[in-house]
This record gives sequence, structure tokens and C-alpha cells, in this order.
Amino acid sequence: MAADEPARVVDLATDALAQYHRPDLDERLRQAKARLLADDVRVLVVGEFKQGKSMLVNGLVGAPVCPAQDDLATAVPTEVRHAEVPSVTLVDGDERTPVPVERLADHACEPSQHKGHVEVGIPRAVLAGGLVLVDTPGVGGLNSVHGAATLAALPAADAVLLVSDASQEYTAPELDFLRHAVAVCPNVACVLTKTDLYPEWRRIADLDRGHLRDSGIHAELFAVSSTVRWHALLAGDAELSAESGYPPLVRYLRNDVLGRAEELARRSTAHDVLAVTDQVAGRLRAERATQEDPERVAEVVRGLTAAEARATGLKERSARWQQTLNDGVADLNADIDYDLRDRLREIVREAEDTLQNGGDPTGTWDQFSGWVRQSAAAAASANYVWATQRARWLARRVAEHFDEERTHLLPALRIEPSGALRSVRDLTMHDAESFGVGRKLLTGVKGGYAGLLMFGMLGSLVGFSLLNPISVGAAVLMGRKTVGDERRRIVTKRQSDAKAVLRRYIDDVTFHVGKDSRDMLRGVQRVLRDHFTAQAEEMKRSLQESLRAAEKSVKATKAERDARLTELDAELAHLAAVAERARGLVRS
Repeated sequence: MAADEPARVVDLATDALAQYHRPDLDERLRQAKARLLADDVRVLVVGEFKQGKSMLVNGLVGAPVCPAQDDLATAVPTEVRHAEVPSVTLVDGDERTPVPVERLADHACEPSQHKGHVEVGIPRAVLAGGLVLVDTPGVGGLNSVHGAATLAALPAADAVLLVSDASQEYTAPELDFLRHAVAVCPNVACVLTKTDLYPEWRRIADLDRGHLRDSGIHAELFAVSSTVRWHALLAGDAELSAESGYPPLVRYLRNDVLGRAEELARRSTAHDVLAVTDQVAGRLRAERATQEDPERVAEVVRGLTAAEARATGLKERSARWQQTLNDGVADLNADIDYDLRDRLREIVREAEDTLQNGGDPTGTWDQFSGWVRQSAAAAASANYVWATQRARWLARRVAEHFDEERTHLLPALRIEPSGALRSVRDLTMHDAESFGVGRKLLTGVKGGYAGLLMFGMLGSLVGFSLLNPISVGAAVLMGRKTVGDERRRIVTKRQSDAKAVLRRYIDDVTFHVGKDSRDMLRGVQRVLRDHFTAQAEEMKRSLQESLRAAEKSVKATKAERDARLTELDAELAHLAAVAERARGLVRS
């Protein structure tokens, strides 16, 4: 069956429902059509620095779309998607800025200061089906800022490719990242790159498969050489291309990633079409039953009235699914806030212990502040991923309580990556109180003078002069002690200032990340509420029309009933044909 068959089925259903004047059902079909046309399939290409991610993307699309040089590293996510003409666009929130194609490396690679991501459009058949390849900065483990940002982007991805070169087997951070990926992403695969550089790549591949098996991670592993692939593309050599290892990876993307996305699109389209045709057909069948046997009108009306009452009950705030949704979101907000605060409190405890026992913080502030930023980003990302998992679990519970037969499909819940950490002020410490040579000398003189005066006066009582060996020695000792006490006071003050800066930063992270998580949950709540309320409204309206048609049939003459029966049979046959076409989407 052709790839655009779901869209044709939606068009057929729209034409079949035109005569019934149901704008609510028409809107549902319009949304189904828009979803078919707009859905992208996002594949995150992730891995440590300089593992060959950019070259892998270039090899997949057959064009140098991602800068890949020894002295360049990807600094911001680069999305490669289909376009009629090559283009590069800088995206930061809602702001989109086109830039010349030849300036791509300036914005996508270090030392780029761009805070958003880069979109690259290119006319390639592999991307025409909606595939979007996202080249990400090196993760550097889960505790790095890039790793945390990539982790936060996982819920919005349809697939993940973890890239690691054949120089060594998987590291612990890579396996940790994979465990998080398989928990929130439907498709995860591993790619072993640079097989042309390392003769022992087969042994490394076997070791990696063993690590995946031991960790309970079900992910396929592909071994590729981007250099061989590039030479094959330039020479048009199919045999060399097969040697590069790329064809199995391309088949995986086409069948397991794009294929599954198309299967989901067919299933959701079939569900929408069958739902709207069943509602109209139900009204027609109820009318047909009353036209065929007027004596059954009372029985049919009773059944329709009871069904309408149930549909009305689904719209009430006391409905079971409404209570599950409201209580679930409230519980999730409390759990997610507690989880975030608990993670960040651990960071504060460890950081304060480090400051307390580490002496003067000014000498190690750069390393310390970098560790705090990385730890906070990792905690926020882990909290966000956990929140999205819980939100999807709640959505399934709500769907079960809305319809115990579970015939209603959930709406699309694509949760976009969190950008809350961009709003957090940097962890900076103001200029510390200086304690230079001049101040040390002045402090020492003040302390020594007090010691000289005190012990000199005591010595004068027993006949010594003010300046004597004892008073001079005491002056030196008191001067040294005063300098030491002042140094300790300044260090203690610097530690206190550093702790205050740390707490303000963590409070800022808690405020922004907590609000972002709450906004995400409120968005999920609105989507689910609007989706199921619309379903209940559609059901209620269909039942009301069935009631009116049943009551009207009582007043019809036999000739009018016979004519109407003929019309109803034709309309039901037309709707049945559309429904059968929709069922064919799932069977094909």
C-alpha cells in the first residue's frame, strides 16, 4: 500500500461525513490529516566527544552537512531535515535566523556562542519521509552539561543512536546513558565507528555486545566506517558501500524507526476514522431499527437515553477519569518537586563539605563552580526524564478509566526538551577581600605593637626596659598570630560567601526547573482533559442525534419509512466501505 494511503482514507472519511454536518467530527479528521503531514521522526545521534557522530550523519545523508574536522567539535545540536533547497537556520526559542550555508561551522562548532540549535535543510530522499537526524554535542558522561542536555532531550526523540569508536569498549558513562535512553525512547541502537582505523574492531564489537547483554539493554549494534562510506559515495561503488557497514544501519532507520512511526500513524489514523464513522453509523443504525420496527421505538429510546447519560457523566468533573487526572497531576507535582529538591540538597551537602574542608575557595573556584553546574544540570535532567515517564504512565491510567474497554487511543504526548537551565544565573563569586603583602605587614605590625606594649609594660615592673628580648620576641609571636588569625578570618568569610553563592544558585535552579516541570505537567493535563472531553462531547452529540431520529420515525408514514430505509442502507454501506478501508491500514 502506498505511503500516502492514510491521508487518502482521511479524505474519504471527510467526504463521507460532509452530508451529516458534524463540525466536531470534521475537526477530528482535520487534526488527523494535519498530524500525518506534520509529524517528524527525530533520531538523536549521541556519544562522547570526537567519536565520529558528525561523520556518521554525513554518511547517512550523503552530504557534508555537519562540520567534521580534527580541530572542530560540535557545540550545539544540529538538526538535519529535508528541504527543497539547502539552507541553514539558527533557532533560539521562537526566534529563527537564516544564515549562509558556508557559515554553518561558525555557528554549530566550538567556540560558537549560540544558545539554541541549528537546522540544516537538504534535499535527500532518505529524509523525505520525515526523518530528522540530530547531531548532538559530545555527552562527556551523564554528569557533564552536554550530557545532561542530551538526556533531557530523550523524551522528545523517536530513536537514539549511541556512537562510540572502535578504539575501546563501552565505558560506564556510556552504559549509564543507554540505560536512561531505553527507559524513555522506543528505539535505541548502537553504532561502532572508525572500523577502518582499528583492526581489532570485531573484538571490541563482541565486547560491547556482551556489555549490553550483561546490562539488560536490548539494542542492536552496527559497525561502520564513515571514511569508506564517503569514498563509496564519491565513486558510486555499491560494493564499497556494503563494506562500509552503512546499508544495515540505513535499513534499520527505514524499517524499525520510520517503519514503526508509519505503523503508529496508520494505527492512529484508522482509530480516528473508525471512531467517527462508528458514531455516524450508530445513529443511522438506531434510526434504521426504529424505521424498520416502529414498535421498538420505546426500547431504542431507553437504550439511547442511558448511553447519553453515561456520555454526559464522562464530561462531569466527578467522572472517574477526571478525578484520576486531577489527583494524578497533583501527586506528580508533589513527587517531582520532592525528587528535584532531594537531588539538589545532596549537591549542596557535598559542595558545602568540600568548601568547609577545602581551605580558601578562591583558588579552586573555577573547578568547583564547574562541578556544581554539571551536577545541577545532571540532577535537573534526570528529574525531567523521570517526570516525563510518570506523565506518560498517568496518561495511560486516565485512558483506562475513561474507557474500560481501552478502545480510545491516547493523544500524541511529545514532550519537548527542558530549557529551564538557560534562565539560571551563572555561579559567580564577587571579588574576594584581598590579603596582600601590604595588608599582611600592617596586620602584623598592629599585632606586634600590642604584644610589644603588653610584655614591655610587664617587663618594666621588674626593671626591664620597654624594648627587651622578651618583649621583642612576644611582639614577633603576636604579630604572626594576628596575621594567621586574619588569614583564617578571611578564608572563613570567603567560605561563607561561597556557600551563600552556592545556595542562591541552587535556589535559582530549583525555582526555574521546578516551574518548567510544573508547566510540562499542566500541559499534559490540558492535552488529556481536552482530548477526552472532546471524545465525550462527540459521543453525546451522536447519541442526541440518534434520539431525535428515533423519535421522529414514529410520525413517518410507511412509504416514508420504506424510502428512508433504502437511503439508510446506502449510507451505511458507504460508511462501511470507508471503515473497511481504514481497517486495511492496520492489516497492511
